[in-house]
Amino acid sequence: MKTSAILGAVLYAGAAALGTAAHAADPVTITIWCQDDERQPGLNLAKEFGEKNPDIKVVYRQIHFDDVTSEAMRAYSTGQAPDIIAIDNPEHALFASHGVFLDLTDRIAKSEVIHKEDYFPGPLASVTWDGKLYGVPKATNTIALYYNADMFKAKGLDPDKPPQTWDELVDAARKLNDPASNVYGIAFSAKASEEGTFQFLPWAQMTGGGYDKINTDGAVRALTIWKTLLDDKLASPDTLTRGQWDSTGTFNSGNAAMVISGPWELNRMSQEAKFDWRVTLMPVPEAGAPRSSAMGDFNWAIFKSSKHPDEAFKALEYFVSQDPRVFPDWGQLAARANVEIPPTGDARKDAAVKVFMEQLKYAQPRGPHPEWMKISKAIQDAIQSALTGQASPKDALDQAAATIKGILG
Repeated sequence: MKTSAILGAVLYAGAAALGTAAHAADPVTITIWCQDDERQPGLNLAKEFGEKNPDIKVVYRQIHFDDVTSEAMRAYSTGQAPDIIAIDNPEHALFASHGVFLDLTDRIAKSEVIHKEDYFPGPLASVTWDGKLYGVPKATNTIALYYNADMFKAKGLDPDKPPQTWDELVDAARKLNDPASNVYGIAFSAKASEEGTFQFLPWAQMTGGGYDKINTDGAVRALTIWKTLLDDKLASPDTLTRGQWDSTGTFNSGNAAMVISGPWELNRMSQEAKFDWRVTLMPVPEAGAPRSSAMGDFNWAIFKSSKHPDEAFKALEYFVSQDPRVFPDWGQLAARANVEIPPTGDARKDAAVKVFMEQLKYAQPRGPHPEWMKISKAIQDAIQSALTGQASPKDALDQAAATIKGILG
């Protein structure tokens, strides 16, 4: 889930056309809404598609992350929806289940570019509703454990043997914690937003829980560990209000020995972190337990109301054809398992990418469910309630489970 700030809902270049017509006849016009600016793939690929297809005029609108769902619903209900939209993956089911997105199943089956078997299971599941495909994964990400190998050595820990289980993680956080040096053992995000759910849900999933079984014994144990990390000051009190970007900044500055974060941080970390940093898979409840991890980023979808679905799908095929460029050019991970990541020349970054690609094999989507925002809010409330001492972890998750049961009907 990319959380770097996107500055406002912007109509890129006044929603100017990206690409010009080479024929006297008016070209077909398709409109694309996406959060990406010139530093990210969406805008660049839309521009390239327009340039390569002079019979199709592309109008691109950069839209603020927080406004995507409300803007999209409003536009669709008033008959002004774009042809293509990039939607946060947990919100995809909301639109697909209400018949807002175009069913792409047959088009994908006939496509020579898009093959559903190429995708990691998590991203593919996020565009699937009732057995049909209502979009194409745009990119993907997940979370793993970054750690400061220099601090490990200084505290007598072996940097070649990072924590593999939850107990080892807590034990390492205790040994690494150094209040006198203003260093916390670990940083993560328990913020009352989708970021908190994004970080907590994998812990529940590793013990057989999930959004529909959020109060299992394993999930209660996970939230109890989070509370221990805060109560024992092994993590900053700001964990409750700080997002993943800021949490990782704490690690980069040397004020946290470990951090749970994602591959979107690799470029920044390479520039900011002046120490030996490494990445390992998310610790599991105990040795041999199933792995899980969060799955973030966006999906492409075509609105059912599009007057030019063929041209819109042609654009999606072009976007998918450029997946091998997503990491080298823009630092994002393709959602396809068959896309190889070329070496960057940075040994730390290359080693980290391999870990994240391995972690992606276990990444699970949030949902999919049309009422995901309400479900996530119940989980966020439970996290906050337990970590602030308003309720025990068990009582907080029991309340969340009851709320979610009502939402699921």
